[in-house]
Amino acid sequence: MIDRTIYGIFRRGSRTYFYSTLFFPPGVREDVFSLYSFVRTADDYVDAVPQEVEEFYAFTDRYAMAMAGEATGDVVIDSFVELSGRKGFDPAWTTAFLRSMESDITVGSYRTIRDLEGYLYGSSGVIGLMMARVLDLPPESYPAAQNLGRAMQYVNFIRDIAEDLALGRTYFPHQEMEAFGLDDLSAISASRNPRRFAAFVRFQLRRYREWQEGAEAGFRYIPRRYRIPIRTASDMYRWTARTIERDPAVVHRRKVKPSVIRIVSGAASNTLKA
Repeated sequence: MIDRTIYGIFRRGSRTYFYSTLFFPPGVREDVFSLYSFVRTADDYVDAVPQEVEEFYAFTDRYAMAMAGEATGDVVIDSFVELSGRKGFDPAWTTAFLRSMESDITVGSYRTIRDLEGYLYGSSGVIGLMMARVLDLPPESYPAAQNLGRAMQYVNFIRDIAEDLALGRTYFPHQEMEAFGLDDLSAISASRNPRRFAAFVRFQLRRYREWQEGAEAGFRYIPRRYRIPIRTASDMYRWTARTIERDPAVVHRRKVKPSVIRIVSGAASNTLKA
């Protein structure tokens, strides 16, 4: 039985992940809910306006207590730690995740793609690794799992350019922005340099597709009963990327997200294909 708090965090946090996850078998579904609620809660603290810095560090302290064997009374943390132990998560993965979340408190930009990839490993690559453990996939699947995690997050970065700018963040290498003649990625800059902005966004989408292709090469390791929700979520991110590629300026007008109907019909289609 999924705890109501955990259920609420997941449902509010991500339409694509939530509705895709419903197509997992019940036991796996509960584990994914526990994983997502933990990472979403940490992310929400650093994305709050103003940032809830004290709350974030209190969260990390409770996590350390739970890892030391103490029951914290925090259902999000306690359920994640139980999942982590049962599925054999490497504790270094969670450490890397919390380190990337902490960097959102102090770091607002990245100079090179190498700098950004360090953040991406902790914020999304390790989530892919945790999902691989949740699904009991073989170690051979891990590189693909990391690719899927960072590919999906990269689409979110592109989709959320305006939202992240409002938080004082730019998740794209400044070195690459300069190469396209852009000082920043604001709506004003995009309207003044529409071709440069569009070219820059499409360049970033090509990077997403490279990672996505690497991820899909590993789908063969996923059992059929688990492949349907994974492929459905993946398909929704492809749809988001295609929508933005047709009109990159859309990221400054609205948040591009698939509808519930699109997600559910996608899952139904994948069920027939599997």
